[in-house]
This record gives sequence, structure tokens and C-alpha cells, in this order.
Amino acid sequence: MTAEIINIGDEILIGQINNTNAQWLAQQLQKLGIETTKMTVVSDRPEAIKTALKNTDADIVIVTGGLGPTLDDLTKQTISEFFDDQLVFHPEIENHIKKMFAKMNYPYTDNNKGQAYLPAKAQILWNRYGTAPGMWIEKDQRVYVFLPGVPFEMKQIFTEEVLPKIKKMFDLPYLYHKTVTVFGIGESLLADRIKDWEKALPKNIKLAYLPHPGRIRLRLSSKGADINKLKQDIDIQIQKLKTYIPDLSISEQVEDLALAVHRQLTEKQKTIAFAESCTGGLLVSNLAQIPGASKFLMGAIVAYNTKIKIDVLKVDQKLIEKYSVVDETVAKAMAEHVRQMMHADFAIATTGNAGPTKGDSDAEVGTCIIAIADKNRTEAYRFQFGQPREKAVKRAVSKAYELLLKKL
Repeated sequence: MTAEIINIGDEILIGQINNTNAQWLAQQLQKLGIETTKMTVVSDRPEAIKTALKNTDADIVIVTGGLGPTLDDLTKQTISEFFDDQLVFHPEIENHIKKMFAKMNYPYTDNNKGQAYLPAKAQILWNRYGTAPGMWIEKDQRVYVFLPGVPFEMKQIFTEEVLPKIKKMFDLPYLYHKTVTVFGIGESLLADRIKDWEKALPKNIKLAYLPHPGRIRLRLSSKGADINKLKQDIDIQIQKLKTYIPDLSISEQVEDLALAVHRQLTEKQKTIAFAESCTGGLLVSNLAQIPGASKFLMGAIVAYNTKIKIDVLKVDQKLIEKYSVVDETVAKAMAEHVRQMMHADFAIATTGNAGPTKGDSDAEVGTCIIAIADKNRTEAYRFQFGQPREKAVKRAVSKAYELLLKKL
């Protein structure tokens, strides 16, 4: 069973709004075991809408947008022409609109009456939260569903009207996904290390690599009639995966690096402090935004200026004069001093040239030194994260969290 999602609206095409409707609908269809094979965004022009409807080969086509009362909402007329149909008046829809407007003390106009006209072949999908009803049309063994573009209206109609009809009409399998997150390794290296595991996966389980900065998500998917067996089979494969990469941090939750660090520090009852320069406080702020950080987060010093490194973090000025601020020796001193100052189990320090200019060092733009200290040892690492500045900073934050996860 396949589906296509078509979103109508120039506001999406010009980047004025995000296409959250498509994302939400794809998630709901996936839960039903329906594979979304295509997503299309088209303009409000009738020819664009007709072309999109004509070129689909999915079993279910879900269209959002263009059902409002204004003159630029031409979808219903276009739909009527596409299906060789005509618009007919539904007094029950008009009554619904009038009652809704009366409750809100809004004036009722002829524009609103236009929303009570639907193609004759359409089944009404009731909109409890708005004035534009949805429509269900069947043709040539294909289902077409038309929904308003307002997200909360679209979601209500899909959940209460469309979902029961799909379940009643189609014998659907279960489609089960589970995603694990692997930290501290690149995609190509990970693929090489787990290639034998991947080759041995059962034919009914599909694997997808979803790379993100600082982590790789592995999504395992399977389809069948028994949801419990699908879950069991995938869980077995995940346990096998762990034997191939025992040295890497793996989470069976879909989470980012900050959340993984947060969880590890909490579980191991360890504390952390930060001395940040080139990362500008992002390391500590990412963790502080997650509830429960007070259990492990001791504090941070954002030592962006060289004078702060000397006066507050007590980095020897002679070290900076000898090596510059972008150096492993300076980063180690920053980490050690902030750990001792804040009585933390671990400390991380960052210093570098994020760009676009070099600042107080001759180190190449994009260079970042990350030091990590505990009570026994302090280590520092040099990285070249390139440009632009935003990319370099984000990569520095991700790498710092990766190093901490390895320590933990």
C-alpha cells in the first residue's frame, strides 16, 4: 500500500512557512503500514494542481491546502474539473459554518457560503475546528483525500475522519521502525565495521543510514502481520549490532548528543564543568536546557577574551605568549583549572579560531583545540573544522560531546 502527499500553497514554495503537514502525515501513514513514496509541493495554480493529481501512481493521494474562502483558493473548482464533476451545495455544511460564526460573533458572508459547495462525487469529511470541510473521492481504485492546510484542522480531520475510513477499507500490514543512535564515528567507517552484520540481516529487515553531525542513526524497518514478532526480530538484530562496535556509545533512543551526554552523566552520577572560548557557551547551554541538568552540571566560564583566560581561569600568561591561545597546552590548563575551581569529575575546555578572522592566534581559521580533564588525566585534541563559522562551532560542540561520551 502506497501513498503520495501533495501540498498546495505558494507560501511553502517561497519559503514563507515550513511544510510540517507533509511530515506529520507521513508519520501517521507509516504507523498504518502505508509507505509514502512521494511528496509534492505545487503552486495554487489550477494547472499545477491537475498535473500533480494526474501524475500520481499511489493507492492513496492526500492533498492539503487551497480549501479556504478567499478568491485564491481554487482547489475545489479545480478538483471538480479534474474528476469531470460539478460543485453542489450542502446546506448542512452552511449550517455548521453559521453556528461556528455565531459562537465566535463573526459576520457570515457570501465568501463563507462558497465553502458549502463540494464536488458531487465527494464524501464530506467534517471539520470540527474550522469552516473548510475535507473531501474523500474514489476513482479508478484510488482514494483521493483533500484536507485544509491549517495544521490543527488537517490533523483533526485525518485522525477522526480519514483514519477510520482507511482502516475499514484496506487490509493493512504493520510497518515497524526502530532507530538506534551511534556516537563518535563517521558514516563510512561505521559501515565498514558493521558490514558483516548488515549482510546477515534477514531479508525482511531493511537498514538505512541517517548521518548527523556527531552521530549516525541506523533505522531498521520491517513489515508484517504480527507487530510483536516485528519488534522482537529487530531487537535481536540490535543486540547483535552491539557486539560489532562494543567500544562505541549506542543509544536505542532517537536523541542528540547533548541528550546522550545528559543521560550518561546522570546515570553514572558524574559532574561536569566547562571553560569555553570558541564555542561561546553552547556546550553548557545545550545541557542546561534539558530538565535535570542540575544533578551533574557544576557550571561554566565563557572565557572568550584572552584576559579572562589569564585572570579567571588562571592560565599562565607565559604559556599564551609562547604558544598562543589556540594551543593544546593552553586548552589543558583551561580544563584543569575549571575542573578544580568547580570541584567537578570532568571538565571540557575549547579554544580556537572559529573565523572568519584569526583573532589572537595565527592558527588556521577553523582550528579548534578541545581538552578534556578528569582527576587522573588531561588530554587535548586539535581539529580543523573548516568554514563557515557556524559550521565550525557546531562541529566543535559535537566533537566535545563525543570525547566526553568516550570518557564516560
